[in-house]
Amino acid sequence: MISIGMLRDVWAFRGFITSCVRRNFYTRFVNTRLGFLWEVLQPLTMILIYTLLFAAIMKPSLPGTTSRFAYSIYLCSGIIIWGLFSELVGSCVGIFVKNGYLLKKISFPKLCLPLVEIFTSLINFSIIYIIFIIFLIFTKNFPGFIVVTSVPIMLIVIALAVGLGIVLGTINVFYRDIEKTVGIILQFWFWLTPIVYINKSPSPIVTTILKINPLASLIEAMHSIFVYHCYPSITSLVYPLVLAGIFIYLGIYSFWKLQSEIVDVL
Repeated sequence: MISIGMLRDVWAFRGFITSCVRRNFYTRFVNTRLGFLWEVLQPLTMILIYTLLFAAIMKPSLPGTTSRFAYSIYLCSGIIIWGLFSELVGSCVGIFVKNGYLLKKISFPKLCLPLVEIFTSLINFSIIYIIFIIFLIFTKNFPGFIVVTSVPIMLIVIALAVGLGIVLGTINVFYRDIEKTVGIILQFWFWLTPIVYINKSPSPIVTTILKINPLASLIEAMHSIFVYHCYPSITSLVYPLVLAGIFIYLGIYSFWKLQSEIVDVL
């Protein structure tokens, strides 16, 4: 399992991690005229569309809010967290298959692979998050100091996504249909999470699903911060935090037990 020695080895390979993150960005923007600007244009376009469509045209209202941008903020605060989660799960599911040539030819701490995906996704997320914060300041909807409480929520999302992704990524080495299946499941998962709609369903089935869904409480915590400008409920974060810890443990344990078989299959 993870030890001080393993962390020391990972630190020794920090140059390897950095070069892999750079390579990911290079392959994403190679042969494009605008290059890195696409990372700014895409989230900026998303925010503009939601603001124009919902705030200016549809003009929906949220209970307990007065800002005409409330619903677009509701959408954006949920979608940016969902984007971080889905990107990390998707990349970690294929992490061993995609890096099979490295696992076979180079000796390095295997913990480096999920770290590369985490840092790559975090850079993407940071750009979107900063643009979102600028939008809040510009529209006079910035929640103030309370915004720092979004950091532990992001950390739980990262832990949950990476743990789940590594568990599925280990299975994906032996059953390659897993990666395709996860893409479909994520589409359903999106609509089972209160991102577009408000969690006020009277249906007991929907209520049960939302209670089981760890992303529901995490995204509702983001809504509390950015839409209602209040501190999220700490108790609502316990379940996703515990689940994230379980998945992290299962992910590391499954890879540790099957690492030799994984290299052979790849």
